[in-house]
Amino acid sequence: MQGNSLEQLIKACMGMTRDRICHTLSKSIVQKHFLNESDIDRVLIEKQKRIRQTEFLEFFTPNETLDSIGGLDNFKLWLMQRQQAFSDEARAFGLPNPRGVLLLGIQGTGKSLCAKAIANLWRLPLLRLDVGRLFGSLVGQSESRTRQTIQLAEALAPCILWIDEIDKAFGGISNSTGDSGTSQRVLGTLLTWMQEKSSPVFVVATANNIHALPPELLRKGRFDELFFINLPTYEERKEIFLLHLKRFRPMELRNFDIDQMAAISKEFSGAEIEQAIVEGMYRAFHEQRDVSTEDILGAIAETYPLASTAREQISFMQAWATQGRARSASRGEVIDIPSDKLSAKLGDITLMDNATKAINDKSRSKHRPLPLPPLPQIKSSSDS
Repeated sequence: MQGNSLEQLIKACMGMTRDRICHTLSKSIVQKHFLNESDIDRVLIEKQKRIRQTEFLEFFTPNETLDSIGGLDNFKLWLMQRQQAFSDEARAFGLPNPRGVLLLGIQGTGKSLCAKAIANLWRLPLLRLDVGRLFGSLVGQSESRTRQTIQLAEALAPCILWIDEIDKAFGGISNSTGDSGTSQRVLGTLLTWMQEKSSPVFVVATANNIHALPPELLRKGRFDELFFINLPTYEERKEIFLLHLKRFRPMELRNFDIDQMAAISKEFSGAEIEQAIVEGMYRAFHEQRDVSTEDILGAIAETYPLASTAREQISFMQAWATQGRARSASRGEVIDIPSDKLSAKLGDITLMDNATKAINDKSRSKHRPLPLPPLPQIKSSSDS
């Protein structure tokens, strides 16, 4: 082994004792009489055994790549510019280790998928932290588990520490007093470590509810960048449809009208697009035929996306991001297919969409809150 492969093997062995390294690599030497790139995976497997002993850390071996993500060109470029960020050449150039990235956005837009793709692109082990399991019932147990998590992550460095849905773990922490300040101490320990750490541990945190995040978490220095992942645009929806259809029907791609499906699925997230394809496949399977564009269009027309059921919350998140508080993960402005082109292309489905919109408008007007009655006049003792 030589070059980059030898350097990756040396970094993979970081955090292991000398006896553990000798025991792991001696198996390959006995079997093959040499070392190669496959031994990097052998070392990572040994590290997985150590991670499995904990209850709050999970070792991932992701297969997702950047090609598995539709759109998000700005975020992909940002990642590729840091692909060699943990190399010796980057240290010689004077670059510090990257700290992490916070992915904010709407549910189902691929934030967790991005975390897995980072580990695959940078060829680093991925540790998923279940913050909910950090909190124990005994006094001091939560703080002890937090310190143990930090020690394990630094022992496996360079690695990626993935904190999924961090807003649910520390949301509204400033007003929480029922746990005697345990949540605040755990968050404070993590924030101090993220600010002062010198080990090559890249933190990837995802969040859906921006309003619930504590302000000190969003400060520069804890993360290198804050990215907002919005609902996919028309072009991004085309990419997402193409990715899923390649997985489900790789030989019949030409039979699907991807432009039409992307046009009607406005305000759909990536997860909702995938589910619409699956629903169309169920319809075709029930009728004992292959799936077609009409099946998927019918499933889309009968699906109410999250952008409709939680419109106020999503509008708040989009307005928050457009004020320059987070960097857009997508390239350019949110541009969708023109309405006149959409109407001409969709025909009856457009009429169905207009009818649905009219029903929703009528429902919203029907459920408007009634005005409060005037307060009763209270007579004073002088009036009586």
